[in-house]
Amino acid sequence: MNAALVAELVELLRLERLEDNLFRGQSRDIGTKYVFGGQVLGQALSAAQQTLDGDRHVHSIHAYFLRAGDVEAPIVYDVDRTRDGNSFSVRRVSAIQHGKPIFVFAASFHEDEPGNEHQLPMPAVPQPEDIEPVPAPTPEQLAQLPPKAQRWLNRVGPFEIRPVYPRDELRPPKRPPFQQVWFRLGGPVGDSPVLHQALLAYASDFHLLGTATFPHGISYYHPNVQMASLDHAMWFHRPFRADEWLLYSLDSPSAQGARGLARGMIYSRDGRLVASTAQEGLIRVLPERKESR
Repeated sequence: MNAALVAELVELLRLERLEDNLFRGQSRDIGTKYVFGGQVLGQALSAAQQTLDGDRHVHSIHAYFLRAGDVEAPIVYDVDRTRDGNSFSVRRVSAIQHGKPIFVFAASFHEDEPGNEHQLPMPAVPQPEDIEPVPAPTPEQLAQLPPKAQRWLNRVGPFEIRPVYPRDELRPPKRPPFQQVWFRLGGPVGDSPVLHQALLAYASDFHLLGTATFPHGISYYHPNVQMASLDHAMWFHRPFRADEWLLYSLDSPSAQGARGLARGMIYSRDGRLVASTAQEGLIRVLPERKESR
């Protein structure tokens, strides 16, 4: 457990308030080429949450990634208070860097009320304690990768992650487009549902699009593979804690035209479906360059 990394992530999601509807968030370089999509999702949700009055919780978010984010620059979040109804509120958020929008986001919030309930059951998988953490790549393996990829693979992040069926991302085999991943924040962060929702939005971008690469034996780390999130949708169903084990069950129903679609269901350890996700992303495989002689 790394309390410093957890505290850094919580601070990253807090944002600085510039005006009533204007916020500024810092960026963090976590080894990805551009700003990690989950960071922008979590910060945009945090900005929207701060413009709400009363006890309304997010139930859905829909977002488009427009431009790659610069990890060296802060991001400004401009919130539009689109509607406050009797039981629902809607917010639209534009994330801006260097004077241009890089991301647009809409979120709907709802007051808690009773209603009919059903859910799909959680897959039968081993418990997280029965799964060995994925070993770090060897120095020889890291030496074959660009510096950014080396830092990503060699980093210790704020989330503990344990894939149920790990895949060698450097030499990936072809597999059906399904995976399950246990994850939790690496330390306790209090009881605020608003914070836990922003943390889950951040974590929901991990593993999602990668599921669409499984049948093709490729990965983000291959030099001829370009991958980027194009959109992201998320629905929050039931209360949860991001600092307790959650199971991310993922599948990819289709890939075509240099785009892949992936879906996810997030369960609490006791089997409650707490959130669902969907994402389409760019998966472009370039011709491999031949070495000149």
